[in-house]
Amino acid sequence: MGILAWLLVGLIGGVIAKMLVPGDDPGGGGILGIVVTILIGIAGALLGGFLAVAMDIGNGVDDFDIGTIFLSIVGAVLILVAYKAIVRNTAHA
Repeated sequence: MGILAWLLVGLIGGVIAKMLVPGDDPGGGGILGIVVTILIGIAGALLGGFLAVAMDIGNGVDDFDIGTIFLSIVGAVLILVAYKAIVRNTAHA
């Protein structure tokens, strides 16, 4: 996948993951929020692709298709849930 495809997958995956996971989002608003959303989506695609290969249910993230976007969403949701659990635990400490 090219850089523009990665950015698009990251944006789509990050936006949908942020809609699925309630609460305050990292990155805030504006340009920084968009960049953080894209980075969360890209990291989610990498995590989702790694998990798919590890569980032998896919070949990872190699093409720009609905499977890649799905892996990005799943991975980004996992990242956001972990982030919010860590932030919640450090706020109570």
